[in-house]
Amino acid sequence: MKRRCATVERNTRETRIQATLNLDGSGRCSIRTGMGFMDHMLDLLGHHALWDLSLRARGDLNVDDHHTTEDIGLVLGEALDEALGERRGIARYGWALLPMDETLAEAAVDLGGRPFLVYATPHKRRIKSFDVGLIEDFFRALVTKGRLNLHVALRYGRDPHHGFEAMFKAVARALRMAAAPDPRESGIPSSKGRL
Repeated sequence: MKRRCATVERNTRETRIQATLNLDGSGRCSIRTGMGFMDHMLDLLGHHALWDLSLRARGDLNVDDHHTTEDIGLVLGEALDEALGERRGIARYGWALLPMDETLAEAAVDLGGRPFLVYATPHKRRIKSFDVGLIEDFFRALVTKGRLNLHVALRYGRDPHHGFEAMFKAVARALRMAAAPDPRESGIPSSKGRL
């Protein structure tokens, strides 16, 4: 299997973002978004997916965190799509049920090329100054540009920080499983013959 890496840049009047992604890394991450909570979540995503991920973002955070958060999802999704290439020889599907203290999160992924997001969490309040409602926008952008189907839900949990941390770790584990090379699958993992 060829090297599964990509570098993507997005420059607009609102944001400037660059990401380099290696799907077959060891979980080394260097993240700087200007938003501490997103830095933490993206570091968890890369670490638990075993991606090597470098991501730099500068955005109009003086306005709010929305443009930067959503555009990070677009850039990361595009990098994931590019690194996967034809998606030949991958497992395609992945899932994880992930506990963290009092919290339980689940994620299921299909890298079949059709973007769709199902997202469920009861937590709506801010964590410090970060609007956690933007996490859904991040995942929607990731799914759209990454051409994947993602179902992610927090089954239960009292602490919002634990909830989002468990969700990102579950997504990471599901993506890791779905993108893994399948030694029994040499072609496109679809009965249609293409994704």
